[in-house]
Formats: sequence, structure tokens, C-alpha cells
Amino acid sequence: MKIVVLGIDLAKNVFALHGVDEHGKPALVQPSVRREKLLEVVAQLPPCLIGMEACSGAHHWARAFSRFGHTVRLMAPKFVVPYRLSGKRGKNDAADAAAICEAVQRPAMRFVPVKDEAQQAHLTLHRVRQGFVTERTAMINRLRGLLAEFGHVLPLKASVVRRQARAAIETLPSLAREALEDLLVTIAQLDERINAYDTKLRQIARQDRRITRLMALPGVGETSAGALVASIGNGHEFKNGRQFAAWLGLVPGQYSSGGKSRLGRITKAGDAYLRSLLVMGARAVLALAAQREDRISRWARALAVRRGYWRAVIAVAAKNARLAWACLARGDTFELIAD
Repeated sequence: MKIVVLGIDLAKNVFALHGVDEHGKPALVQPSVRREKLLEVVAQLPPCLIGMEACSGAHHWARAFSRFGHTVRLMAPKFVVPYRLSGKRGKNDAADAAAICEAVQRPAMRFVPVKDEAQQAHLTLHRVRQGFVTERTAMINRLRGLLAEFGHVLPLKASVVRRQARAAIETLPSLAREALEDLLVTIAQLDERINAYDTKLRQIARQDRRITRLMALPGVGETSAGALVASIGNGHEFKNGRQFAAWLGLVPGQYSSGGKSRLGRITKAGDAYLRSLLVMGARAVLALAAQREDRISRWARALAVRRGYWRAVIAVAAKNARLAWACLARGDTFELIAD
């Protein structure tokens, strides 16, 4: 029997495979394939559709399988869960592989774009940089908390904490002063590392026309534009801008029934890093909207008055997501127009 669809449950060392023929009947069931044997097994199969969950190592395997002529599709794990439950199977690797095989065939399934090595390398810069930013934020909060124990309450703004912490530390007992000075040194080192990564991202932005086009969007800078290109490439995995915004979780969840349409909070599905960058950019747009008279700024101001600040922020972020897709998928350019 010829295998036309193959589901692979990824793991660290032992993988499960479930393949079906053109009639949907099982043609290959291997619940235990060692990591060193996986590529050999897949290479021996005729070109087919391979489905996997988007998890650690998935993009590497997708690139490897594609070299043998296979069509590879990655799916968010939460989209696979209903197909495992619908089969009334228990939770095990073989059941997961069968559920993946079923899910990848669904016409309405949404897939995660497969990243090439260049995209993966670019995105690695973003992930490492974001890790340093998270560590720095934790250090600053730790510094504020420890100083508060001695009666020095510093504001939330990081730049003010850096400026005022030094003077506050000088008044502390020697043991506390020594420990908190170490914190200041670590924060300064993280500042240097983050600045170095920002420099690398700026260099990449100057060399990529796609990033340059995205930076014309209001609230989209070098970091946001670079992360978008590294994550979705040309955006061809999405039919339109709204689908991309939905993939990012920037559209409201629906709770509609009986002909009544009910919209709730945004779904927050998809890439949290991209969504946070677009939301931060949208906040910058709202902050500057009062000083500008272009169409986007006027629309954002009116929306904030009518629907509130945070709804306006999300709306601007969703609009930027749609415009970003148009720039990447169609090569459109954007220009702020005042009239």
C-alpha cells in the first residue's frame, strides 16, 4: 500500500509514526523509531504529506524531510488535541501520531510556516535578546524589592531606578551594599549585551528590503519588522491579513449561537513574542497620535475615545499585522498620508 499521509509524533529520542493510504486505512504504524533511524525510515517512503506538531526541533525535521520530496506541514499542538479525543484513544505516542495524521488532512487546519535556516538564525538573535531583556527586568524588580526593605521605594521606570539606586545603596549596611552593587553590575552587563544584539538587528534590517518596507508602518521598528520576517518569511502560509492577525491572537474570540454574534476578548493564540512587539508598537502609535494628523493617527484617536485605550491599542496592533502581511505577501509599500 502506498502511504499518502504520515503523522509523526516528535520526541527527544523515540518517535512514533502513523501513515495512511489513499483510502485512509493504516499503511504504516511504527510506535517506536529511534532518533538515529528516523531520517532513514522517512527517506525510504515515496513523497507524501507529513504532519508534525510545531515543537522543539520541528523546523529542523521539516527541512530534512523536504529534501526527500515530502510536503511537510506543522500544526500548533492544541489544534491536534481534538482529533486524539475524537478517536477515543488514550494518551500515548501512537495515539498522538494517529491524531496528527488525521489533523493534517483537514482542509480548515491552520499551519505554522516552516522556517529555513536563515530565518531560524535570525530568530535566534531575537530569542536570546528577549531572554536577556527578561533577565534584566527581573534584576531591576529584585533591586527595587530589596531596596524597599530598607525604606527606599523607587519608581517603576527602569531608567529612574538605575539613576537613583546607586545613591540609595550607599546608605545601606555593608553586606546589603555589596550584594546590591553586584546586582547593578549584572544589570549593566545585560544592558551591554542587549545593546550589542540591537546593533546586530539594525545591521540585518539595513540589508533586507522586506524589513525596510515593514518599518514604514506606524509603530513597527527594526526589532518588530525583523521578528516578523524571521517568523513568517513572505507570509505565503496565510490567505490574507486577517488570517495572519488571527494566527497572532489579535482577533476577538467568538461565542456565537442561535444567530446571535457574540465577540469576547482577543484569543491570544499564536506567537506571544510577535504579538507583544506589535502591541508595544501600537502603544507608541497611540502616544504620538495627538501630535499627528495622518489617517492612522486620527483613526486611532477616535477609536480610543469611542472604545477605550486598550481596545484602540489592540485594534492598531491588528491593523499593523494585516498591513505587515500585505507588505510581505504582496510586496505592498506603505506611506502615511495626511489629508
